Amino acid sequence: MTRGRALPHAALTLLVGALALPLWLAAVASLSPEAELFERAPWLPTHLTFAHYRSLLGGWSFWSAVRNSLIVAGSTTSLCLVLGAPCAYALARLHFPGRDALLSLILAVSMFPQVAVVSPLYLALRALGLIDTYPGLVIPYLTFAMPLTVRLLHGYFPQLPPDLGQAALVDGATRLEALRLVVLPLAAPGLVTTAMLTFIYCWNEFLFALSFTKSGSWASTSSTAPTRRRRSRA
Repeated sequence: MTRGRALPHAALTLLVGALALPLWLAAVASLSPEAELFERAPWLPTHLTFAHYRSLLGGWSFWSAVRNSLIVAGSTTSLCLVLGAPCAYALARLHFPGRDALLSLILAVSMFPQVAVVSPLYLALRALGLIDTYPGLVIPYLTFAMPLTVRLLHGYFPQLPPDLGQAALVDGATRLEALRLVVLPLAAPGLVTTAMLTFIYCWNEFLFALSFTKSGSWASTSSTAPTRRRRSRA
């Protein structure tokens, strides 16, 4: 192998190693006794144990949290697609005053720090009796997941041939019928990608899940592990 080819391969090997190292350390830590984690860096497991997995998977609270996370993330993703797809299509195809300002506003909402709205949202949800409920998480999630959905689909819809939608309009279809019968089937790859990214965002969200679920029997996977560990040490 020449030197010109060896350098890119070496750089790629280092990059893959740097990305795989945290995964390896996490896997080793999960199989090591808790006492060893505070004695040295767990590069290699010396005493294998599955106690952590038995403690996590053997409890009812973990599977309850998985169920709650699936319901919340799935509901938020479905609502984002149902509401966000027509919005993104209108912003991509229709020309109206203030369209660019509306796009900028959507982007600004997604850039707004979540920590700045946790306290007002908590007070509002508590007043409405939505703490420890599915709507109490789905509604805040929509606030930050919807801009992600709209921005992704807004970048995808212009790549579709506009003549197909116009042909549907000529045949007598309305804008919504053209969107539902012609555009959305063609945009299926973009919809699936957007749904996956939105679902992952909702699944990994931590701050709202920790703030708006305070009871031990109602939590998501994002908040269960840290809160259970903190309470067990209290």
